[in-house]
Amino acid sequence: METTLLPAEALPDSERNGVYRAIFSRRDTRGEFLPDPVSDEVLSRLLMAAHHAPSVGFMQPWSFVIVRGEEPRRRVHDAFLAAHAEAALMFPEDKRDTYRSLKLEGIMEAPVNICVTCDRDRAGPVVIGRTHIRTMDLYSSVCAVQNLWLAARAEGLGLGWVSIFDNAVVQRALGIPDGIVPVAYLCVGKVRGYHPRPELEAAGWRPRLPIDQLVHFDRWGEQEADQGLLNRLRADQETLAGR
Repeated sequence: METTLLPAEALPDSERNGVYRAIFSRRDTRGEFLPDPVSDEVLSRLLMAAHHAPSVGFMQPWSFVIVRGEEPRRRVHDAFLAAHAEAALMFPEDKRDTYRSLKLEGIMEAPVNICVTCDRDRAGPVVIGRTHIRTMDLYSSVCAVQNLWLAARAEGLGLGWVSIFDNAVVQRALGIPDGIVPVAYLCVGKVRGYHPRPELEAAGWRPRLPIDQLVHFDRWGEQEADQGLLNRLRADQETLAGR
């Protein structure tokens, strides 16, 4: 059966620039949430964007737990506080105070929390593309998170991914069945604004790595074969840093 392909052409400049703007201005939002509700119309668009992420073997392993109630959010927040206190002690002493001062979640402030999960059995035991890399289904759910994140930015919303808690506690708090893996706990809502740079970068926790040091040609460690591309990458990174 013949398939009629859609045109393989670049998006119009304004649409293409919008995609890149969403990518470069997306932030992990923690302390800027407003109490305003997120409408069902907007939330539906976010979930549809997530549901159209690529997935291994087209298994679509994700599900979405929408959390608006105060009680379940409180249980997740309590799990965060316990893990946050434990995590502080894992860092060198000279970084602990900085770590404790960072705002690392917006569970109670954001009007909507979303837990993105992965059903690793959704397409049966043998899945096209997962026969040798078993974690491809988990990666697929992460693709759904990224789609949702960029869609949220396009809608003028903030999104924060909370990962400092015992996943089993969150699973029990939300009644997620055994065998369903919580992949991401997201806080979503309107915000006062976006930080010009990621907060951890601005706080001096870690710098943005030079991209030219992260590119290899044909084999690991070969980084000088294409000076033209490397120079272009350096120039583009400097341009972005200067915005």
